[in-house]
This record gives sequence, C-alpha cells and structure tokens, in this order.
Amino acid sequence: MSAVDLDAFAIVHGPEWDRLAELSRRRRPTGEEIDELATLYQRAATHLSVLRSASADPAFVARLSTTLAQARTTLTGSKEPFWGEVARLAIVSFPAAVHRCRRWALACAAFTALVSFAVGRWVAGDPRAQASVATPAQIRQLVDQDFENYYSEYAAGSFAAQVWTNNAWVATICVALGVFGLPVVWVLFQNALNLGTVGGLMAANGKLDLFFGMITPHGLLELTAVFVAAGAGLQLFWAWVVPGPRSRSQALAREGRSMITVALGLVVVLAVSGIVEAFVTPSPLDTWARIAVGALVWVAFLVYVGVLGSRAVRGGQTGDLRDELLEDFAPVAG
Repeated sequence: MSAVDLDAFAIVHGPEWDRLAELSRRRRPTGEEIDELATLYQRAATHLSVLRSASADPAFVARLSTTLAQARTTLTGSKEPFWGEVARLAIVSFPAAVHRCRRWALACAAFTALVSFAVGRWVAGDPRAQASVATPAQIRQLVDQDFENYYSEYAAGSFAAQVWTNNAWVATICVALGVFGLPVVWVLFQNALNLGTVGGLMAANGKLDLFFGMITPHGLLELTAVFVAAGAGLQLFWAWVVPGPRSRSQALAREGRSMITVALGLVVVLAVSGIVEAFVTPSPLDTWARIAVGALVWVAFLVYVGVLGSRAVRGGQTGDLRDELLEDFAPVAG
C-alpha cells in the first residue's frame, strides 16, 4: 500500500477509529454505545488486518493496535486480579471439583480399606506371609525401632518437605494418568498393600496400638487427599468412557480442566498433611492429643469441602474455568 493509498484509507476510516477510541475511554457506556463499540471494533480489526498484509507504516499499525486493545478491554472487562483468582480457586473451584468427585473418592477409600484389612489380617495371622516380607531380625527392627523412628529421624522442616513432595507426586500420578483408569487402581492397590503389610507386622508383634497412634494423626488427611486425587482421576476416566450428551473430546476437556483444579488444591492440602506428620505425629503429646489434632484438621477439611463444595455445585459450578475463558463452539447443522 503506497503512501497515497494509506492516506486515503485513513481519511475514509479515520472517523470510525476516532469514534472507537472515544467509546473505549468511557467508564460506563450505555447499551447502545456497547453495541456500536462492538461493531466498530470488528471493522477496525478488519482494517488492521488489511494494513498488516499491505506492510503499512509500523507506527500507524501500532496506533490502531493500541486503539483495538483498549476497545477489547472495554468490551470484555478488565482481568481479575491474581489474588481474586486464588480466592475463587479456594472458595469455589476446588471445593466444587472435590464435591463432584466425592463418590469416586469414597469408592477409592472403601477399596483401600478392604485391601488393607485383608492384607493386614493375612500377614498378622500367617507366619509364612511374614517370612515372605522380611527376616525375623528385620521385622523386629521395624517393629521396635524403625517404624516409630521414621517420623523423628530427620529435622521436622525437611521431613515435612520430603513427605509433601512424595504425596504430591502420588496425587499427581493419580490425576495425570486417570484417563487410563487402571494406573489409578494400581497406585491405590500398592498403597493399600504397603499399609496392610506394615499394619499386619505391627499387629503380629503386639504393636497395633503404636501403629494407629503414629499413623492416624496425619493419615486421616493424607489418605483423604490421595482418595480425592484417585477419585478425580477415575472421574476423568469415566468421562472418556461415558461422555454423556457431550462429545468425548468436550467431556475430557471439561473434566481435565476440573482435575487440574483438584491437583492445585491438593498441593495445599498435602502441605498441611506434611506439616502434621512432621510436627504433630512425632511430638511428645499423648496419643489421644495427637490423634485429636489430626482429627480436627481432617474434619475442618471435610466441612470446608462439604459446605463450600455443595454450595458451589448448587450454583452451577463444576471446578472448570469461568465461562468467559472457555472455548467457543462453532454452530453446526443437525
């Protein structure tokens, strides 16, 4: 586009650009002005595309681009502040996503309880099962020293970070591989197998009270977080198997975004669990006091998810992105 053509183009469309800039600067435009702004915005966007394809003056293009950006802000509204997004995640999105996958989480908890109990009872009552796990000397070392010392072997701060990292990794695997289904079940089975084996060895040596006394304070919240992660993963798998009225890709996209919300929230939940495990579990408090602290934190989480989650779901929230951030779908016939 030559300089003469550019001048002619600007003379013809300049008044529309000026009007667009004027409307964009208004704090509270009326409904009619918003409609006019949208129309002018679409025209100016076409004009900008023409100018760019014709390699027009960069300064001229930049000026029109700035006008369009200001108009876009007026049309869509300013971006929500970062802390507003964080608050929405904590108060609406995460509780809603957890509440929606609660049935899957309960199924995961029941599965873990059954497997752990079955394995624990088998190991506790069968010397051959115990011998297949470790030698008598190793079992005695575990029962008398290693199990209890595990929680106080390292400095509380570093131990909390280690526990948090490990549990966050397990939760991430459950969510990330949830679409395949079986990996989630395998992670749950391995977790239940380890839990039942150690519990069975402790029971066989008269230390079952120590086992529950050490594992309950942090285990209530920690295992709940694992069940939520596994339940979220299985819900993603089910959306792939039975997408309902949506297409399979749409169902996976919606549940996948919600699962990311679950994963982000569980980072904080598992951090709290790690703190309890590092500072409360090995503390000199009486067993009942340590369990009471763990139970209090656990109940607080359940109330938080139950109250805020049910309220958010009743309001139509799913844990997905806000409507204005979702993808647009082109209308199709049929």
